[in-house]
Amino acid sequence: MNKNIAVIRGDGIGPEIVEQALRVLDKIAGLYGHTFTYTDADMGGCAIDKHGDPLPESELAKCLASDSVLLGAVGGNKWNDVPGHMRPEKGLLRLRAGMGVYSNNRPAKIWKQLADASPLRKEIVENGIDFIIVRELIGGIYFGEHKTEEIDGKPTAIDVLTYNEEEIERIGRIGFETAQKRNKKLCSVEKSNVLDSSRLWKKVMHRLAEEYPDVELSDMLVDNCAMQIVKNPAQFDVIVTENMFGDILSDEASMITGSIGMIPSSSLGSTTCGLYEPIHGSAPDIAGQDKANPIGTILSAAMMLRYSFDMPAEADAIENAVSAYLDAGYRTADIMSEGMTIVGCRRCGDLILENLRKE
Repeated sequence: MNKNIAVIRGDGIGPEIVEQALRVLDKIAGLYGHTFTYTDADMGGCAIDKHGDPLPESELAKCLASDSVLLGAVGGNKWNDVPGHMRPEKGLLRLRAGMGVYSNNRPAKIWKQLADASPLRKEIVENGIDFIIVRELIGGIYFGEHKTEEIDGKPTAIDVLTYNEEEIERIGRIGFETAQKRNKKLCSVEKSNVLDSSRLWKKVMHRLAEEYPDVELSDMLVDNCAMQIVKNPAQFDVIVTENMFGDILSDEASMITGSIGMIPSSSLGSTTCGLYEPIHGSAPDIAGQDKANPIGTILSAAMMLRYSFDMPAEADAIENAVSAYLDAGYRTADIMSEGMTIVGCRRCGDLILENLRKE
């Protein structure tokens, strides 16, 4: 299979971690008989320096012409004082909008080798943490009307939460389809005891459930979900929810794994062309020092194979190679613990490649 991947190396540690992910993809291509062609695109601070724009139209066009996009990280102190509309992060927002990716998918997985890093009690962690949050990304209260005005002589802030049936249906389908590729359990999270938007959300999700009889659908109020994630995370397989709830719950979920450098993410829309990136930042303080953890980016590449290219065996091979690397006791500085062997970014890539084999 031939695939064209737009590669945004980005800022800070971005180029280092992306390089290791590309090495892994190259070996996967060789093992499974694929061809991956890479098209470099500039976005973020590096694009500001080179083009005077955090995402020039020419670079967006490269991404839109690709089969998917792999991103390292953007931003850094160097660009803190640029005008707001020129900040590196604006390039990311424009990229998401330009690609039409309305679904952010973030796994929360505890690697057994890193269980001691979780803030949860040992007996909870031992039950397993391996679920994914599907968050609606370009609607809801973040994209509604925002204003502050005088009402009855008092400054009053107004933020409008709006969802229509089509917006809910398209993210709901991503949730069901993601669950079909996992353990076929989907939890729809809302606040239907208070919000009209959530009542519509619940109605649409139950209508969609009739089209996916192989997926078990459950409902949960968002406040209860926040408690259940720390009380019994093993009960979850896929969670689907609206923008603000997803923002909060996915950050909570990332913390219970205890290892932000290990967590990948994807953003998808109505096509299989997705945006794949680790959830951590650009870490400019360690850029160029061979200290970065590339695993979040490598696992993002695995997500791309699984969810955009329909290559589950190849994705499994990458995840198994990462697990074997951890089993051998190797750690980058961010997840280093007593008794382990510390390695740099490049050596981490080397060792994962050594453990990568056809499943």
